Order: sequence, then C-alpha cells, then structure tokens
Amino acid sequence: MENKTRYITVTGIGIALFVVLTMCLQVPVFENYYLCLGYVAMMVYCYLYGAVPGAAVGTFGVIIYCIVISGLRGMPGWALGNLAIGLVCGVLFQKIRKIDSLWVRRIAMSVIIIVMTAAGILGIKSLTECLLYAQPMIVRIAKNSYAFVADIAVMLLSIPVCEILEKYSGIQKERTA
Repeated sequence: MENKTRYITVTGIGIALFVVLTMCLQVPVFENYYLCLGYVAMMVYCYLYGAVPGAAVGTFGVIIYCIVISGLRGMPGWALGNLAIGLVCGVLFQKIRKIDSLWVRRIAMSVIIIVMTAAGILGIKSLTECLLYAQPMIVRIAKNSYAFVADIAVMLLSIPVCEILEKYSGIQKERTA
C-alpha cells in the first residue's frame, strides 16, 4: 500500500510541475506559441518512472493547464497527443536506460522524441482538431507545425536533465548482464 501511495504522490507532483512550468516559464518563439517547459517534467517522468506516470503527467498536466488558462480550447488534441507521446516514450525510455553507451542512448531518445512528437502533435492532435472543428487536416497540420518544432526543442533539451536527475535521484536502472 505504501508503494501505491508514493507512486500516486510522485505522479501528482509531476502533474503539478508540468502545470507550473508551463504557466510560469513561457518563452515565446512563434506567433502565439512558446516553449512549453512542462514537457521537461513529462520527459523526466517518462525516463525515470515509465509510461503510466509519464503519460499521466503530460495528459493531466495539459488538461489542468488548459482549463485554468484557456478553457477547453485546444485541450482534447493536446491531451490525446500527450497521452500517446507519454505512453510510447515511457515504454521505450525504460528500455533505452539499460544501454551503456551515452551517445547511443541520446540518439535513440532523440529519434523517439521526434517520431512520437510528430505522431502526437502533427498526427493525433491535428486529426482530433480536424474532427472537432471541421477543418481540413492539412490546415491543422500547418497550424500545429509551430507547436511541433517548439515541443521537440524542449523535449530534446530535457535529455541531459533526465540524465542528471537519474544520476542524483537514487532511481536505479536495471541493466542486463
């Protein structure tokens, strides 16, 4: 029981971090898009804790942020996109953590982040908005391309943060012998 309580508490802290980082540290880059620093929390949770906490941080973090800041506008697409990104990154990052080579780990994480952000933002988010707002898919992809670039930048920059926190967190990775 103690482990479940700790697990839920740690995940709740991650969700709060996502919201706070997203609300408090907004670095504008394109039109009305900014670097969403909440993705650092999401990637750290995917890397250190796995798929479910990582997906929960990204999904519930963006839902809470959207409700507080802008209502439901844009939230369903972001939430579904973050769910997919968090689940896949969380599963694959746990496997990647077992790799001894630092550069192989970094390259593998980078590829996964780029592919999953494309799938989550350009694919799932755009399709959701296409269906909800009756706009052509190409229009949604074009509009979401700014978010795609900004989100990839933050997620890629979170890789060293993941490594540093792993080193000092006491969360051990399992290595295959």
